[in-house]
Amino acid sequence: MRREQVERVVACVDVGTSKICTLIGEVDQSDDLRIVGVGIVPSRGIRKGVVVNVQEATDAILASVERAERLAGYEIESAYVGLAGAHISSINSRGAVAINRGERGVQPSDIERALDAARAIPIPYNRQVLHAIPRSYILDGDDGVRDPLGMQAYRLEVEAHIITGATTSIQNLVKCVQATGLGIEALILEPLASGEAVLTDVEREMGVALVDIGGGTTDIAVFIEGSIWHTVVLPIGGEQITHDIAVGLRTPFSTAEELKIKYGNACPRNVQVEDLLEVTVFGEGDSQKVSRHFLAQIIEARVEEIFELVHQEIKRSGYDGLLPAGIVLCGGSADLAGIRDVARDVLGLPVRIGVPHNLRGLVDALGRPAYATSVGLLHWGLRRDLGQVTRPPRGEGFKILDWLKALLPDRSA
Repeated sequence: MRREQVERVVACVDVGTSKICTLIGEVDQSDDLRIVGVGIVPSRGIRKGVVVNVQEATDAILASVERAERLAGYEIESAYVGLAGAHISSINSRGAVAINRGERGVQPSDIERALDAARAIPIPYNRQVLHAIPRSYILDGDDGVRDPLGMQAYRLEVEAHIITGATTSIQNLVKCVQATGLGIEALILEPLASGEAVLTDVEREMGVALVDIGGGTTDIAVFIEGSIWHTVVLPIGGEQITHDIAVGLRTPFSTAEELKIKYGNACPRNVQVEDLLEVTVFGEGDSQKVSRHFLAQIIEARVEEIFELVHQEIKRSGYDGLLPAGIVLCGGSADLAGIRDVARDVLGLPVRIGVPHNLRGLVDALGRPAYATSVGLLHWGLRRDLGQVTRPPRGEGFKILDWLKALLPDRSA
């Protein structure tokens, strides 16, 4: 894509427990997206999706952004930022407004007023509404309306999915991003972004649960009739699997992670008992032989627990009988051999591994489940038709949603 053909640039920062990934995409006149910058660095200062060390997290975010900018050949002004953590919660709400538009029918301002009414739910002082996502509309008592624009009615109601987060967790993440000089176009809940990258329209319509197993959290998003109906973030992920291996084999965490990635399998019946591994254990120069079958048993126990928690959460939502399209797994742990078999056994539903689709440009490293959120954030930004091509020197310029401005210090002070 020639530079003169670039209409705008969309960028995103996926701040995860195990990695931080910055993507820069150029959008041409046909609204086609091409990835031109990728910056992936190990995460620091993040635990279970939440900032625990501001300076370490800031440094890691900056390193990721600068790496992507070097590949792209220019600086970005602002980005979409992914948000997760066990502090996230959701509720379905309804808002209603009167319509007085004559022959013009329902206008965008009417929809926004209805969404504002749906947002007006009592929440604790230390929580903040992140998203108010329309599920469906009701016009004069007729439900199931997908797009009410221009339709005639006296009363408009919206059924909306409201997602909230802890204000302090939001502030800390914003502080880290702001410290790099990068503006925030919007904070996006990570499972929503992942759904953009890996789900098909048919799955969303039929009923599907996205299960994103990251390093520190497992994100669940239930889509029915094309809309989001339920979201939750569980404080458990791939790091717990690695921890179990480290404890069970008395080996350093780094060795346990390597064993999980290279030789791990979540389904022991797929592994031969006779297969042995030479494993470094604690003690000066000590090592031992370990059966891959035993390693798989350690992994299976934690993976089964994760899917039992997922099953409980889906049942609690009340939508467990409405998922004919089954489960789509993504996140770094979805690369684990045998995990689909365990998910199918525990959940009793069809299961597939979701990988990002519609990729162009620097995509060699991105076509894996681990990058579903990162790619989805970029697609989310494209769909919102926002994004800045370049930015002033670091420290200048900051763009953010109105609801977030109150959380930030006055930069002009």
